[in-house]
Amino acid sequence: MFRRTFLSLLFASCFAVISWLNFVPDAIALGGKLPTINQPAPEFTLPTNTGNGKISLSDLRGKWVVLYFYPKDFTAGCTIEARRFQQDLPKYLEKNAQIIGVSADDVDSHAEFCDSEGLKFPLLADTTGAVSKAYGSWIGFVSMRHSFIIDPQGILRETFVKVNPSIHSTEVLAQLEKLQFSAS
Repeated sequence: MFRRTFLSLLFASCFAVISWLNFVPDAIALGGKLPTINQPAPEFTLPTNTGNGKISLSDLRGKWVVLYFYPKDFTAGCTIEARRFQQDLPKYLEKNAQIIGVSADDVDSHAEFCDSEGLKFPLLADTTGAVSKAYGSWIGFVSMRHSFIIDPQGILRETFVKVNPSIHSTEVLAQLEKLQFSAS
């Protein structure tokens, strides 16, 4: 238990420092080249701790998708971010939006994390980093803290690379409202 806590704190500290640097331009994030806004979002299918065991982006056509990448289950920043998304989940559901979290942790870790934090949205296991790479959100062996809003037709509409876990859900909700208003 001590080792897991120590490693979690070490990961959280490293990613906090990286996030604070904010020296990376938006088009090329620290995790690589980001997908282009107003183009189809990269398709994916990944295992999850919920439902039938896998979720594909194409399964979510007809809904807005908030796809957020995060470094590690049970770390301080990731826990805060997940809690805020869970707290705002009813607001997302009212807006026909599905929250999806992605990290390199496996399905069992995601299940434990969801149980411990009461998360009611799916977390996807990108253990090889393939999807994180496609979204420019991979660094070494973990996902970067990046988020994307994808419209009901599968088009990428917004990218967030300078994420503050404490206020991120509020920022995403505000941008989702703007996008939905301009689409109507």
